[in-house]
Amino acid sequence: MNESNNSHQPHHPAFRAAVSANFTAEPIRPVLAFWGRVLNRELDLRFAPYDQILQTVLDPTSEFAQNDHGVNLVLCRYEDLGHFESYGTETLQRLEEIVQELTGALRSAPAHLPAPILFCLCPPSPEFAADPACAASLERARRVIAHTLGETPGIQCIDYTEIDRTYPVENRHDAEGQRLGRIPYTEQYFAALGTALVRRAQAMFMPPYKVIAVDCDNTLWRGICGEDGPAGVTLDGPRRMLHQFLLEQREAGMLLVMASKNNEQDVFDTFAAHPEFPLQLRHFTAWRLNWESKAGNLASLAEELSVGLDTFIFLDDNPKECAEVADGAPEALPLVLPEDIEELPEFLHHIWAFDHPVITEEDRQRSTLYAQTLEFGREIKRATSLEEFIAGLNLRVDFQALAPERLGRVAQLTQRTNQFNCTTIRRNEQEIQALLADGRYRCFTGEVSDRFGEYGLVGVLIVERREAEMRVDTFLLSCRALGRGVEHRMLSALAEEALDNGIYSVSVAFRPTSKNMPARQFLDSVGFGTVETAGDEILYRFPATELQALRWKPSRLDADAAAPKPKSKAKAPAVRRFVEFARIAHDLRTPAQVVNEVRRQAQAALAHSTAPDAPASDVERRLAAIWTELLERPATSVHSNFFDLGGHSLLAVLLLMRVKEEFGVELSVDDVYSGTLTLGELARTIEAHQLGAMDADEYHALLAEIEGLSDEEVQALLQQEEQAGENGQY
Repeated sequence: MNESNNSHQPHHPAFRAAVSANFTAEPIRPVLAFWGRVLNRELDLRFAPYDQILQTVLDPTSEFAQNDHGVNLVLCRYEDLGHFESYGTETLQRLEEIVQELTGALRSAPAHLPAPILFCLCPPSPEFAADPACAASLERARRVIAHTLGETPGIQCIDYTEIDRTYPVENRHDAEGQRLGRIPYTEQYFAALGTALVRRAQAMFMPPYKVIAVDCDNTLWRGICGEDGPAGVTLDGPRRMLHQFLLEQREAGMLLVMASKNNEQDVFDTFAAHPEFPLQLRHFTAWRLNWESKAGNLASLAEELSVGLDTFIFLDDNPKECAEVADGAPEALPLVLPEDIEELPEFLHHIWAFDHPVITEEDRQRSTLYAQTLEFGREIKRATSLEEFIAGLNLRVDFQALAPERLGRVAQLTQRTNQFNCTTIRRNEQEIQALLADGRYRCFTGEVSDRFGEYGLVGVLIVERREAEMRVDTFLLSCRALGRGVEHRMLSALAEEALDNGIYSVSVAFRPTSKNMPARQFLDSVGFGTVETAGDEILYRFPATELQALRWKPSRLDADAAAPKPKSKAKAPAVRRFVEFARIAHDLRTPAQVVNEVRRQAQAALAHSTAPDAPASDVERRLAAIWTELLERPATSVHSNFFDLGGHSLLAVLLLMRVKEEFGVELSVDDVYSGTLTLGELARTIEAHQLGAMDADEYHALLAEIEGLSDEEVQALLQQEEQAGENGQY
């Protein structure tokens, strides 16, 4: 399989984020909407009824049940599960019982919900956290949640401690918001919460990157090994962290390669001279150390590894080299190291492309498995007799029904596999689970080994049992297992399964894409059966008795398939639309930056208003930006009415909170709960409170008096005030 992210996909409806929370979570809306714009993804945001998490999970008509293209977000504050007035031994015990009930329902939910669940345990109030008994109860609940949901297919978990590490906020809690509308968090913490949720959801649905290509001089180490000498380069703190980071990515399944303009021997000598480096030559699967273009070298590495260029992340300290890669290999993701190298650790920590929501055992072994595959390729090219080589391969294919603990790996293969994939149907864990719950479908897996080593679970068959045939819905095989006859063994085993069930026909659906020609070539090579075409699908139908005897007969063509292919001079078109990962890591890595950008966009929506009654004063303009953000429509007139523009009681509470944060003014509920509330009137009220010496009516009277003065009278008054100040009269 040439594993690539560039498979053709049909147009999908808007990505839906359905939110269920046991506190007022609507303040997260502008943050989620903002990230939708950053990620160029059309978002459909839905909120389930307040404090009905369990009902939303179980109800077959709920927002969760109707979400068939997106993610279901559960936001849970532990102390709010019971809404008790106080917390003693009995109430804390009841809270822990509720957690057991909730996690039990969540654990079974993926079987009947079409979209995955992202569960977030949100932070407790300071008062709850400060009580030792409450804190101990919360810790027990955290362990239950991690144990019960952490390994459940179709559910991802985020803990507030994880959010604190990645997006720290000094003041998380808003006591006034909690009192007014059960809104427990500040605007900045809602920004942190929303960003963490979007980041995890992005990782869950984003085609994965698989290869990290790195430059050497002034990237992997400080200095130039060809000039300073192998012993003359050094490893400073940020670059040592880069080594550790790359090793962690390797452990998570990424392949490490080098693409650097160096003499190869200089690089080898540098590693040999520095055994203290965390990264060593053995950690790299392949390299191109020469003076050719890095774009060309990345393409060559992609060929060698049988992966798409769009699965490459390229790290270099030189902006020019990254620009050339962007031009010459536009599918790859080039990242320039920060100019201030001290920022490197934080920069890497906020590159979303490095996130891995699920790490399987095959991921942990990927570098070893690729090394075995490369050795296999070298051996097969040296073989004088392919038949003799295969006879001594000692191939073993363990064909069995899907084990529940392997569901994550199967879903991962449907997402990653392109070349040997007959239909390229992408499914997540709960979609596969729901399919198998139907009763008509079964899933079989193939785990492969040979004399070169263990390859793990590399083959998948999803079949539908029909009245007179086994219909193959999904047939895929990882590129690591190609060229050995594994595909023949798997279809033969499926034919045996069909015959054991009294079924005498096996059909395989094939849908052509730009990448899966090897799968079609295999089906064409079977040599018996019939072929039908219906629309964009080709159906291969085989007699099970003949298919049972299917065996691979290697030809010279099979050996040639492992040999290097001539390089194409034509530039491959860029298919993938990149997320601005570098911009996020530079400019949107803190909650404060996110809040500022959300506000800036709201202000930008008002910037070009030329209406005579447009907000003019500083308070009016800042207040208009808040209204625009909350109401999700521009407030372009001082006469705009908050409730006519779509305001309601919850938004009025949020308005009170935002005014306090923005202006330092604490308004009463009566100040905003008015059907005639206009932007101009509220701005005057805020200004009056800022003055502090008079009430709003007095302020309006004074403002009217000042507006009636001539320029000369205003100037005379100002001079009088200055003289009074100099004489110490106030």
